[in-house]
Amino acid sequence: MSHGPRRIVCLTEEPTEVLYALGEQDRIVGISGFTVRPPRARREKPKVSAFTSAKIDEILALEPDFVVGFSDIQADIAAELVRRGVEVWISNHRSVDGILDYVRRLGALVGASAAADDYADGLQRGLDAIVAEAATLPRRPRVYFEEWDEPRISGIRWVAELVRIAGGDDIFPELAAQSLAKHRILANDDQIIARAPDIVFGSWCGKKFRPEKVAARPGWADVPAVRGGHLHEIKSPIILQPGPAALTDGVREMAGHIRRWALEG
Repeated sequence: MSHGPRRIVCLTEEPTEVLYALGEQDRIVGISGFTVRPPRARREKPKVSAFTSAKIDEILALEPDFVVGFSDIQADIAAELVRRGVEVWISNHRSVDGILDYVRRLGALVGASAAADDYADGLQRGLDAIVAEAATLPRRPRVYFEEWDEPRISGIRWVAELVRIAGGDDIFPELAAQSLAKHRILANDDQIIARAPDIVFGSWCGKKFRPEKVAARPGWADVPAVRGGHLHEIKSPIILQPGPAALTDGVREMAGHIRRWALEG
């Protein structure tokens, strides 16, 4: 007998990706318009939300018995749905351990605890393998991860942790601890230039990263990443969502760039 909610609306991508991975996709009746993983979800499920907005009436028409969202940014959407009698879970995980725990909790909520535990264990093994490989590299780069360009916003906590797992050292660890993007805004480029990143990863939250624009910034000519041509885009769907994508494709892509840099020297 199946347990847990039967009609789930996912307001962000990560619950969709997790539920598909657990074989529980038939429970999903609506998804975020930003969902790209897995690709079949876009073909199979109606899109009823963005990130900061949602089509409340369309969600209600789907008769959900559970809605899953993420963070304070979706608080207003959640409040409106709660007022309309819908059960809502807003997760607020911001770390690698938090993502793994999220997988386990979401699995438990849909009665798939064993499958979720196995899946989370597999994700952890994948991260452990990347750590082990990174430990064999001859050197570690200083890494600047840019989440937005104007204003400059440095990477969130799980991104900084994945940079370390991949073999690099995030140059703004004190900012990574700040959960809100507005608290990770850099007043000017002086701090970045002074910390001399060897690699710059850009993930401009849905906007194409332009390495040539970064290289042309005033004062950046002598930044090691610019001199060495190590300016790389990490596409936002695989790194800026606190779900399985970041722990698989996202961290592996960063690890590949870091490995190439480390072996250049």
